Amino acid sequence: MLVLENVHKSFRHNQLVIHVLKGIDLAIHQGESLSITGASGAGKSTLLNIMGALEPPSDGLVRYENRKLNEMGESELCKLRNQGFGFVFQFHHLLPEFNALENTMMPGLIARLQKREAMDRARDILVKVGLENRMNHRIGELSGGEQQRVAIARALIMRPKLLLADEPTGNLDMSTGETIVDLLRQLNRDEKLTMVIVTHNLKLAGKMSRQMELVDGRMRADMRDKE
Repeated sequence: MLVLENVHKSFRHNQLVIHVLKGIDLAIHQGESLSITGASGAGKSTLLNIMGALEPPSDGLVRYENRKLNEMGESELCKLRNQGFGFVFQFHHLLPEFNALENTMMPGLIARLQKREAMDRARDILVKVGLENRMNHRIGELSGGEQQRVAIARALIMRPKLLLADEPTGNLDMSTGETIVDLLRQLNRDEKLTMVIVTHNLKLAGKMSRQMELVDGRMRADMRDKE
């Protein structure tokens, strides 16, 4: 589904060039769940952004369903970000003036779905993530775990094939985080949703079907023993 070929990423800071990613080769297959761990500052979020076409690599290729992202125009990339990929972040970036249903509908409205269709899709997804009784609550009236469930629902409204999650439990307590992990695993299993999760949480990482570690700008299989 998604292939990275010799991907590099460098940043210039003053007179220095900082090499963050140093030749990443990675293939992500439909239906799998992949976790990526690594030290803070290792480039995990940068790598996820490149996978999701949020930023380009300095060198190398990214292919999504055999299409090269660097050969796509900006309108194609925008459509891919809106419809092909779903994004979940540590900080949910929900809109506090709207309720759970309205926040979940937002990507559908941006994609110019009819309001009724966007609403129906949002309701269905919120039921799947266990928020059937919280749809009309504003974001400030929801717990941290409930807010993250809304963020997951919002990421899924356009029925993406690939979910990219950056520290989805990083801002939650352990119990709530485990609930979110179980939800992600259920979506992977029941919806055949392909997912890539960047995390410091080794317990979460170990529950994915494949684990990789980013070390010194290169990807390697994570061989650490996980409980």
